[in-house]
Amino acid sequence: MTEAMIYDLTRQGLWVSVMISAPLLTVALVVGVVIGLLQALTSVQEMTLTFVPKAGAMIAVFWLSMSFMTSTLVAFFTDTLIPLIAGG
Repeated sequence: MTEAMIYDLTRQGLWVSVMISAPLLTVALVVGVVIGLLQALTSVQEMTLTFVPKAGAMIAVFWLSMSFMTSTLVAFFTDTLIPLIAGG
């Protein structure tokens, strides 16, 4: 295995991790901004008001995007890593 192959494999692995985490991080960002705006408009500074909706939205998106995450990770392993391991 050459140095270029290692760098390419690392780049592909990082890209897969970005693709897998993007739905959860996007929802956390959007819900956090919306709740922050609502808190600023209403002057309500309750800590559970930020945590509970954000956690609920992230759990819902995780449940909806689990098949996408799993298929992306399995495709990365079957197309990239397993042939490298089997090929030596």
